[in-house]
Amino acid sequence: QVRLVESGGGLVQAGGSLRLSCAAFGGTSTLSTMGWFRQVPDEQRELVAIITPDGTKTYGDSVTGRFTISRDNAKNTVYLQMDSLKPEDSAVYLCHALDSGLYYWGRGTHVTVSS
Repeated sequence: QVRLVESGGGLVQAGGSLRLSCAAFGGTSTLSTMGWFRQVPDEQRELVAIITPDGTKTYGDSVTGRFTISRDNAKNTVYLQMDSLKPEDSAVYLCHALDSGLYYWGRGTHVTVSS
């Protein structure tokens, strides 16, 4: 069983930056793919960014060039640096991890970008 704990959300003005963190507890020594999705009410969950243990990264189209994902395998922690934030980036950001073929989700952290 893996527990994911997110932190770093909040309120920021458009053009600003935020850094999200997600620490994983439990599971195998190094989790497989970790990353971030985001959810807005009444819309589908959207891929933000994911990263494999060897550092291969995939970004959603709407955040490419503005967001950067990284991870510390020793700490089983994934980070999301969000720059040049826009009001449309406002959402609940959910941490995601894959471990031994099972998917896990965090409870989410709120990000609000004011115009």
